[in-house]
This record gives sequence, structure tokens and C-alpha cells, in this order.
Amino acid sequence: MLYKAQTMTGYALRGIDGEFGTVKEFYFDDQHWTVRYLIAETGTWLADRQVLISPYALTGVKSEDRHINVNLTRAQIEGSPAISNDKPVSQQFEDYYYEYFGWPKYYGGSLMWGAYPYIPLDLKKSREPNHPKKVWNPRLRSTKEVSKYYIQATDGEIGHVEDFIIDDKAWAIRYLVIGTRNWLPGKKVIVSPQWIERVSWEEGKVFVGLSLESIRKSPEYSEELLLNRDYEAQLHEHYNRPGYWGDVPTAREHSG
Repeated sequence: MLYKAQTMTGYALRGIDGEFGTVKEFYFDDQHWTVRYLIAETGTWLADRQVLISPYALTGVKSEDRHINVNLTRAQIEGSPAISNDKPVSQQFEDYYYEYFGWPKYYGGSLMWGAYPYIPLDLKKSREPNHPKKVWNPRLRSTKEVSKYYIQATDGEIGHVEDFIIDDKAWAIRYLVIGTRNWLPGKKVIVSPQWIERVSWEEGKVFVGLSLESIRKSPEYSEELLLNRDYEAQLHEHYNRPGYWGDVPTAREHSG
């Protein structure tokens, strides 16, 4: 399924032994554009630290009653490596984090999830790849931080990032929702991270390899739209770009 990041913000997080917080925001890496952590708002519980939940622990998004199931207990979360709210996520922290839970490191290989293109169904049987030269250092970004970044087409600005559309199978960001009210009044469009040429984090600007005219003529996106595979195929055909779903066995629809 495809879900908007802003829609999932505020969803309750239900662990094995009850709710422990709500979704505050997401951290993603800027290589694969994949969500690496949900950031949990826990109220007064563990309020002095960032509570990071890896997609490895997520077992289902339930949009009908606004919650996400998490395969962890409160004790497991409380005992996990701690990081202060005012500190960035370091490589050392991530090493400790994945060793604590016994999960394969997503940065332990060249694919989206290390040795795997998708999150392995049986984590107990998954293994780290024996290819040290492929290990990469992730650079994590906040969805809250990147929202409002400007979008630069090949021949001018076209709008700004309003939201992110996330695939809950791979937890990849499939699209950026672009607000174009100052350029195309009343119209929103979406673009794939695969079409991004580079991001200037200093300028707060995303550069896409698309022209203003091609974006203007792209299929319109709306909040009411059911983002199904037919629409996605139409969008990719418009830009003459291949779809990401070649190896995905089932179609997904946007429900949030």
C-alpha cells in the first residue's frame, strides 16, 4: 500500500503489550530514499531521548483506525540504545541498535535493505552480506526537514515539497508530492525520487531532470485521488520512465 507521510503522522504505535506512542516524523536515507526509522512521540515516557523504530519491527499499517503495529515490547524499546533528542543519528548508534535487536544492517550491502531489495520476511534467517566493499554510510534526513524544500526543474523552479508517499512493503519513498500554487494554481503533481538528479541540502532545493513543461502537463494529483497502478503507469509513461514495480508481485493502492 501507498501512504502519505503526513497522513501517518499522529498514528498510534501499538506494540506487543500495548500502545507506547504516536508517529512524529520519519528519517530516510538520501541514497535509496527509504524510510529507516519512525520517530515516536512517547509523551512523558522516554521523553529525554529520541525513540527510533525501524521498519523491521513494523507489521502493518491500519489506516481505518489510524495505528501501526510494532512487533516490540515496551521493555525492548526502553532497553534499546538511547540517543538524545538534540543529537543526530550516528553510525556508532546504528551499529549498536541493529546488534541489540539482531537485525541485518540496511547499510551492510548495496541494495535497498542491505543484501535484500525488500525487508526479508524471516529476519531470523537473514544474513549480512560478505561484501565489505559494498558497505555504505547512510545519511539520514527528516521528512519534516525536507518538507518545504523547493523543486528545481531543468529550466526553473516549479514548486516545493509538500509530502512524501511511502510504500509500506519496502518502506521506500515512491513519490514526493509537489505543491505548485505559485506556478500552477490549484494543481499538485508528484515526482519519483528516481528522477532526482541531486539535492542541495544547503540551499534546501531538490533538482529533478524534468522540464517545466513536462511537469505542467503531467497527470494531476489530488488528495481524493486513488493512487493505483493505472495512475502510476500513466505517470511513468508521461515521463517515459520505467516503473519501480517490475519485481513487485502485487498492486498497491493509496489509502491515506
